[in-house]
Amino acid sequence: MRKTLAAIIISFILPGCQTADETLTTNTTPIAVTGATASAIAGDMASRLAEHVGPAGTTTLKMNKDTSEYSAALEAALKGWGYTVIADGKVGKDQKPIEVAWSIDSLDGQVLARISTPVIALGRAYTATSAGATPTSPLSIMQRN
Repeated sequence: MRKTLAAIIISFILPGCQTADETLTTNTTPIAVTGATASAIAGDMASRLAEHVGPAGTTTLKMNKDTSEYSAALEAALKGWGYTVIADGKVGKDQKPIEVAWSIDSLDGQVLARISTPVIALGRAYTATSAGATPTSPLSIMQRN
């Protein structure tokens, strides 16, 4: 009986230990983060990503472009840091861009932002203010091997 009970408990615990596959995902229906809030979050996330990817000027980033203000703000922020950003999907033969995926969501009145590459994922919670956004959590960093 003990062995059966132990097996049942372990079978419930192990699924929580599984990790996701290596594919990157983007949020297909992002929340409406606009104006100064989108710019503030994108600027902060771009600066944090710049600390972990290759040097600006020689590193090309590829991201899927959509019509949201956050997507445009993130692209502009990455370009502001000196990165070449490919958002139209047209990669040159000699280019080997780093794929960048992002997501933005809300929970309990906070905005949760994530930006990831095949090697690293960064996440942070923000509170939207009239002047933009203020980080409300430390930066979460997950490195993949």
